Formats: sequence, C-alpha cells, structure tokens
Amino acid sequence: MSELLRIAEHVTERAGEGEQLEAYVSRGTSLEVQAYQGDVESFTSSTSQGIGIRVVQDGRAGFAYAGSLDDDVIAETLAEARDNLRFAEPDEWVAVAEPDGGTPIVHDHWDESVQTMPTEEKVAMAIELEKRTTSRDDRISGVRTAMYSDHSGEMALATSTGVRATDRGTGAYVSVSALANEGDETKIGGGFDVDFGPASLDLDRAADDAVLRATRLLGATQPETERLTIVLEPRMAASLVGVTVGMLNGERVLKGRTPFIDRVGESIAATSLTVVDDPTDARSFGATSVDDEGQTCRRVPLIEDGVLRGFLHNTYTGRRSGEGTTANGVRGYRSTPSVGAHAIIMDPGEGDLDSIIAGLDHGVFVTSMSGLHSGVNAVSGDFSVGAEGLMIRDGALAEPIREATIASTIQKMLNDIVAVGADTEWQPGGAGAVSIAIADVSLSGA
Repeated sequence: MSELLRIAEHVTERAGEGEQLEAYVSRGTSLEVQAYQGDVESFTSSTSQGIGIRVVQDGRAGFAYAGSLDDDVIAETLAEARDNLRFAEPDEWVAVAEPDGGTPIVHDHWDESVQTMPTEEKVAMAIELEKRTTSRDDRISGVRTAMYSDHSGEMALATSTGVRATDRGTGAYVSVSALANEGDETKIGGGFDVDFGPASLDLDRAADDAVLRATRLLGATQPETERLTIVLEPRMAASLVGVTVGMLNGERVLKGRTPFIDRVGESIAATSLTVVDDPTDARSFGATSVDDEGQTCRRVPLIEDGVLRGFLHNTYTGRRSGEGTTANGVRGYRSTPSVGAHAIIMDPGEGDLDSIIAGLDHGVFVTSMSGLHSGVNAVSGDFSVGAEGLMIRDGALAEPIREATIASTIQKMLNDIVAVGADTEWQPGGAGAVSIAIADVSLSGA
C-alpha cells in the first residue's frame, strides 16, 4: 500500500505555480471459474494497475490515465493531463479536494486467502457447486452456470492540497443458476453466497437457494389483472431501494433529473422506512474508510422515518449545490470522480418475510423483476417491470405466476409501504436490505 501512496505523492510534488494536482493509483486482481457438466467451462484470471492524474488551474481541469506505473509512463500521463487542460471549458466549481480533518473508521476487509488459496481449490468449488445443485431434486436437469469468482484491490490517492488516502479490500463469490424441468416446462432459479474470502463461502446455501427458486415456479400461469399488495424479499427490496437512491444522486439533482428536487425535509415515504448510506458499518461488503477523493466516510441519512434528509454528493456537486460533500466520490483510475453510494442500508422493522406473508389475506410474493432499469423513469418516477412470483392467499404462498407486470410510481410505492421486516440480508454490492410489503400496486396479467 505504501508503494502506491509513494507513487501518488511523487506526482503531486511536481505541481507548478497556481496548479493543483491529484493522483489516483490502483491495482488489483480478479479470477473467475465457470463449471459445466463436471468440468471447467471457462477460466479467467487477470491483474490490473494504473494511474489517473488530474490537473486543475484557473477553473479548468485536464485529465489523463495510463495502465502502467512505470516512471516514464507516469511522466507522459502528467504531460498529457496538462495538455488536455488547454481544451477544457472553465468551471468555477472545479477544484481538487482538500483535507477534511476527519478521523476515518478503519475497515481492513482484506482476506489473504483470496491470494493464497490454490487455484485448484477454487476450481474445485465451482465444480462441487454444480454437483450439489444437480443432486438436490430430481426435477433439476442441470445448471446454466456454476461459478466461483474473487477479486482484490488497493488504491492510493494524493493531492497537492494535502490529501493522503489509502484503502484495500477483497471479495469472493459463488453463484449458480439451476434448471428445473417438468414436462415441457423449464424454469431457472439463481442462488449465491458472498464473503470477503473463499474460506467462509457456503456452497449448500447457494445450491439450496437456486433449487428452491427454480422448482417453486414450475406450473406458473399468467395471473388476472388486479390491484394488490406485493411483498419483496431483501434481494428484491435492495433493487427497488437502489433505484430510489439513484434518484438521490447529487449529479441528478443539479441537472434536474429526479422527482425529489426541492423536497428535502418533506415526507416522501411511509414512516416505517429509513434508508442510509453507511460505509462505516463493517458488516457491509461496501464498507470503506474514505471515498475516492480521500474524504472521511460517514453515515449519510437519506430517508429517515419517511422524510427526505438529503442527497449524495462528491466534492464537486457539494460545492456547486452549497451542501458540501457527503464523501460519496467514486472512481477508478480511468475516470474522474462521480457520485455513488457505498453501502445502502435499510433500518430493520419488525418480523421477517414469513410473518409479513402470514399477515396478508391476498397479494403476490415477487421473486424476480425484469427490466428494472429500462422500466423505471428516473425523472418522473414511473415504474413498470416484468415480474414472476407466487400468489399469497390467506397468509400462505399459493400458485406461481409468470408473464406479469407490476406498475406504479416510485413516489407512490414508497408511501404505500405497509410492512418493513427485521430480516437484514447483506447483498454482494454492499446493500443491507430487509423484506417489505407495498400496498395498492397494479398487477397486470391475463
């Protein structure tokens, strides 16, 4: 880590008069194994490293990057960034970040087994995952994919204004898509498990989840069109809340591309809903000490007891909006900082998925949603996506459904939340989500 920081510091020491320099350096590894019919179908392993250099002077910014950390290449990259500065339009809000004086909460999510576990054992995990999945149920005819993957990454940031930051982390993941057959019908169900390293991954959890999700949809029919309550398990709730948080991005706010402009301090959701971005929570796979501009990460309330508390900002959008940064600058070495969430977390309510279902006379348990990005208008909030799941009748799961559409608006769905569970489940992207129920949603089918 110190090696990367020394490289970044060496760049910023070359700042000229009236010039601000920022150097972002990173390196990482990734590995992915896919198994099929007891053998390796594909194997990829890669390493990467690079540097991004930004030069700011007189309200203009020049940027360049390179996929090498050789001294000569870094010198050429700095020269290119300075040259690009000449073509930039002036912007009074452009500046390199300043030290914020905060004390970061240190998260060292680094599992050495990502790098030390023999490749043969990782390959064996993918093959074993396929074997366990196909042996679970006679209706499982095979798998579409059975995969093991892992990654490691390190970054260092230095600026001529005095920012110094480092971070690192690892992750490992197994996933499988099971194929269930009954007559001429085939259904697909996916299962996964994720952790900071391979040693703690649970293959049985991934296999059982995939088999359940595939087999319980056999015999699905198109439902009748009606308005009812939908229930979302944590995985689905994380998708919905993720779309919502995307509308609370400071870049969207400045461009007027969100339905929540000028609504800070107003109620936008049911009082049972609280959503934060909290990279200080060590349980999240998105936990981090500093953002990619070297600003100290903190808990950022977004929706609190249904009230909109604010938006996510990096240093640029924070300056331009007058709100200041929320330490949500995100980037890689190939880009300048944008705005993004680290760890979206829903505060738990009461009960779990089973108790929410048991409390409903009539509804639908949504197990998958398709077209989330194309079916959601981030400017108006209109929401219309494909869905599969199981009907809920008299507090119990009933017949499976397919070829359905659920429609509403994000604004209405947030206000129509009638139950929030306490069954927090940590998602691969870092979200901590719980089950929720939303009333009065249009289910379109036959």
